[in-house]
Amino acid sequence: MRILVVDAFTDRPFGGNPAGVCLLDRPVPDDWMQSVAAELKHSETAFVEPVEGDEAARATPAVDYRLRWFTPEVEVDLCGHATLATSHVLFERGESGPIRFSTRSGVLTVTRDRSGAVGMDFPALPAQEAPAPGGLAAALGVTPVWTGRSRFDVLAVVESEAVVRELAPDLVALEVVEARGVIVTARADDGSPYDFVSRFFAPAVGVPEDPVTGSAHCVLGPYWAKELGTPDGTALTGAQLSARGGIVGVTMHGDRLELAGRARTVLEGELRGV
Repeated sequence: MRILVVDAFTDRPFGGNPAGVCLLDRPVPDDWMQSVAAELKHSETAFVEPVEGDEAARATPAVDYRLRWFTPEVEVDLCGHATLATSHVLFERGESGPIRFSTRSGVLTVTRDRSGAVGMDFPALPAQEAPAPGGLAAALGVTPVWTGRSRFDVLAVVESEAVVRELAPDLVALEVVEARGVIVTARADDGSPYDFVSRFFAPAVGVPEDPVTGSAHCVLGPYWAKELGTPDGTALTGAQLSARGGIVGVTMHGDRLELAGRARTVLEGELRGV
């Protein structure tokens, strides 16, 4: 069984967010997938298998692959960078697209343009304004100027790009926040090539700080499109300011959005623990 490591949301090796991609050639139990993800220790490992024959014919809408994502500790409902990594692998193996994935967040459709950039059709997950969870400011070491909640995460807006860059949160304290993770964001500095910046912390699901988080941009896209007054169809650029860093393109389309990025395969091998 083939397994790869792909750096997502970057155009260079050892940047962006590394994801494991396991090309399943047979059905495997859930606990086996969880064990592989724990072994690899990436923030997410993707497991992909073709949907063929009668199952493919019955699927509405039509799908090409089944896709699941696991952190080292749990299965998650949505993951952008591991979807980008998986798509990159499939395109390298001859898929021409569009590729339609059946996932726990519905059908996700992925395409690739002539330059090699991958675009992913994802659900928009706008945050609704909500009080900051107890202890959030103390855990972050800064008081947000606005807080909200999306389907999965807490969104904390801070006053400047510098605050995002310099954040050194208490990750143990963040574990008690009742959410998958905490997105911290600010408008990019004047003159920046980016529209907004962010970081993402999810110690509750085994990911202290995620290098680049596609699904967080399903929250960031709606928020910043509204704040910046950009109409549907306008491309925004987000920079995630982790140590590795990465760039995510976001274009709103009503209750959906396109996440865009590049990826590089850095390792491929044979998984023998089957």
